[in-house]
Amino acid sequence: MKRALIACLAALLSLGLGLIGPALGLANQTWPVYQSTYINDFADIIDDASEARLRKELGNLRDDSGIQATILTLYSRKAYGTELSLESFATGLFNHWGIGDAEQNDGILIYVSPHDREMRIELGAGYSRGFDRVAGNIIDDFFIPAFKKQEYAKGIEDGSIAVISQIARPFRAGEAPPSAGLSDATLVLGVLAALGALFAGFIALRKYRPCPQCGHRGGLKTQRTTLKKATKTRKGEGERRTFCRHCDYLAVSTYTIATTSSASSSSGDSFGGGSSSGGGASGSW
Repeated sequence: MKRALIACLAALLSLGLGLIGPALGLANQTWPVYQSTYINDFADIIDDASEARLRKELGNLRDDSGIQATILTLYSRKAYGTELSLESFATGLFNHWGIGDAEQNDGILIYVSPHDREMRIELGAGYSRGFDRVAGNIIDDFFIPAFKKQEYAKGIEDGSIAVISQIARPFRAGEAPPSAGLSDATLVLGVLAALGALFAGFIALRKYRPCPQCGHRGGLKTQRTTLKKATKTRKGEGERRTFCRHCDYLAVSTYTIATTSSASSSSGDSFGGGSSSGGGASGSW
């Protein structure tokens, strides 16, 4: 029991340091630019047939539930000069892209890097922490075994379908993630981990930008509208409207939508402004 408590205290200290380090690193961080809100296979490890099937599954999920799940592969995230950890990189990218609905925060990012031999399932802030365990099991059962055999397309396809069926659809149906039995030591760890999560949530809350007009935090919302769809040869244009739910503050600006690729001819849309608070699971092989 004593060792468990010491381990938890060390984890909490690590958490505190982890919150400070990424905040400093984000200032100079660059991010990949998405060409599709479904699949961005920049590492070129998904064959055309697998990508077509995956796009259909992701499209059906979005049509049925409104949940935006997206797949990103990079040969190496080091190409973006990052000094962030895998987890901080995935969370930062998720929030930079704005994956998922801004109100529900139900987006999902599946990230794979064959060169770095690492991957992560990043979940939107709307998912309970119980789904972190489900994400970890999916990584262990579907992604990693295939990746160890260099079968990246198979692992990504099977694992992504599992994410849809075991996380996205149950979440939209209002189902709670399956529970796991706890030993006494695990219970102590869970309690202290919960305290750490509360601390992290408090820090995250403080990062919410206050309204420039009334000063309230957490009231700013952003809506994006496509004004001109992107094509293979021409960039598109969108309008971003930021407003406050506590007062009549409104700011309107425009942004550029990246050109589409041959594999993403229907990717003129954009993400919905969702965010993640760091939930999900990581894996390596």
